[in-house]
Amino acid sequence: MRENTPPYWRQRRATEAMGRAGGAGPHPADAPLVAPPRRVPRPPRHFTAHLGFAADGPEQARELAVAYAEALSLLRPELVLVAAALSPADAWHRAERLFCAAVGPDGERCTDVSGHPGFHHAPGPGGLGWGEGDG
Repeated sequence: MRENTPPYWRQRRATEAMGRAGGAGPHPADAPLVAPPRRVPRPPRHFTAHLGFAADGPEQARELAVAYAEALSLLRPELVLVAAALSPADAWHRAERLFCAAVGPDGERCTDVSGHPGFHHAPGPGGLGWGEGDG
């Protein structure tokens, strides 16, 4: 019949008998019993947060969604503002982009609302414009 002690006590006694009770010391027998993982961690993935709210119509819903997206981007700068979209609550497959996201000559993206008139402007006051004209 086996002992009635928990299994971790048996393991502890076995490692102490082998001279590895301390952990990671200078002696080879003091090396840790568990090796670090060999697998490289995955790169961060992108996720989407769906926020539900009530509005009187599509125009008011668009204005509210733009306001929510801009406010969240001020609180959390890591949010991708130009990726924000709006859809009816029961039809996520009909999502519409809220922001222009046109790529400029230096790789910057336009953060104005989609369908805005005029030039695209680079970030910052007085940024250089690009685009088709005053539309």
